[in-house]
Amino acid sequence: MWLTKSSIGKKVVMSVTGLCLVFFLLFHATMNMVAVFSRAGYDQITHFLGTNALVQFMVPILALFFIFHIAYSIVLTLQNLRARGSDRYAITGKSEVTWASKNMFVLGVIVLLMIGLHLSHFWAKMQLKEWTGSPSDNGYELILLKFSDPVIVALYLVWFVAIWYHLSHGFWSAFQTLGLNNAIWFKRLKVIGIVFATIICVMFAFTTIAFYLHSIGLWDSLGQIWTLGQH
Repeated sequence: MWLTKSSIGKKVVMSVTGLCLVFFLLFHATMNMVAVFSRAGYDQITHFLGTNALVQFMVPILALFFIFHIAYSIVLTLQNLRARGSDRYAITGKSEVTWASKNMFVLGVIVLLMIGLHLSHFWAKMQLKEWTGSPSDNGYELILLKFSDPVIVALYLVWFVAIWYHLSHGFWSAFQTLGLNNAIWFKRLKVIGIVFATIICVMFAFTTIAFYLHSIGLWDSLGQIWTLGQH
């Protein structure tokens, strides 16, 4: 089959699954921002996600997208290494090789390892427990607990930097693979990719830092200072 046997087919699969994961990250980051400003709103969102049949149906599909994206990236990287050696990142006539494009696989490994940690922190204690019939932990309390540890906070911030590099390159690269590769769109998509990746990662980082400040009592103090400044 073309999608599974040819290099272009594998890149198409990576592009489509990658774009789906990007929009999932945007939704996830937005949901986390709600948690910063409204515990009740966040609890309502998590309850809806945990009880909606369509969402439950989409979860394994999203997991398959992620598995395909990782598996195909490994296959393509190994093929690239064998076929082109040290010249595998050369781009003719369009742009200089970026640091992110040279290190997409390494960045992907960092992202993957942290996803495993993230799943153990949250998914395993919420949705997995629901699937096994056990009482699930409260999502808001889990966020507050995990992000009260400065080591965990530092690891997550490093993860967000890796995600930023991965997204900023992968976003425009996906559209290039799907055919938007002329000179005008190449430049536009690079800018859009950087903006999109920055918005997502800043939202994630803001949530992490805000909950850490909340755990040490500074978030409420900042809120009081902000309120006084409005009067």
